[in-house]
Amino acid sequence: MAVTDEAILRIKEMITGGQLAPGDRLPPEKELSEQLGLSRSSLREAVKALEVIRVLDVRRGDGTYVTSLEPSLLLEAMSFVVDLHDDQSVLEILAVRRILEPAASALAARNADADAIQLLREAVDAVDRQANVEQLVEHDLHFHSGIAQAGGNGYLASLIDSLSSHTIRARIWRGITQENAVDRTLHEHHAILEAIEAGDAELAQALTTVHVSGVEQWLRSAAL
Repeated sequence: MAVTDEAILRIKEMITGGQLAPGDRLPPEKELSEQLGLSRSSLREAVKALEVIRVLDVRRGDGTYVTSLEPSLLLEAMSFVVDLHDDQSVLEILAVRRILEPAASALAARNADADAIQLLREAVDAVDRQANVEQLVEHDLHFHSGIAQAGGNGYLASLIDSLSSHTIRARIWRGITQENAVDRTLHEHHAILEAIEAGDAELAQALTTVHVSGVEQWLRSAAL
């Protein structure tokens, strides 16, 4: 299990064990890292991740607090970390995406008209490297949906949209915990779009295979 995930589980244990309750302030970073047996950098990453999913509230110059959510809601928010790594179905869905989405990109390279290309270009240009995780994931979903629609096969587009909705948590967690996830994703999207715009179906298919495999490979390694 990744160090960040381990730190999150330790904080979760403090909540389930009653050491932390909604509204409580966390101990200072040095004290908490020693208490949990973790490095301060690992703890910092865990706090950042828990802030994104709204379990912790980091108040600059004041401290870090457990949000005011009820304990059951706090634990529900945190449990997705464990579920994500234990749920084999997510890996199976990602494997299916790895089969379908490259085919959709190849279709788009063959069939997309100027209007479809323009919509994809606008989607890519609307996001920059300063985007947060939620903005990146929203862009990722929109971009892949746009490619599927540009291919002209409505059934394939609907199927891809349905599969993508089941991998949102994995995409969010990758964005939180993997270094340079935003830069990597945007770079790969630009390359895929350029191949589609050039009408190079084989290149678009190959680039999409590598792109979609990234989340699957990350999840497999994170579950170890």
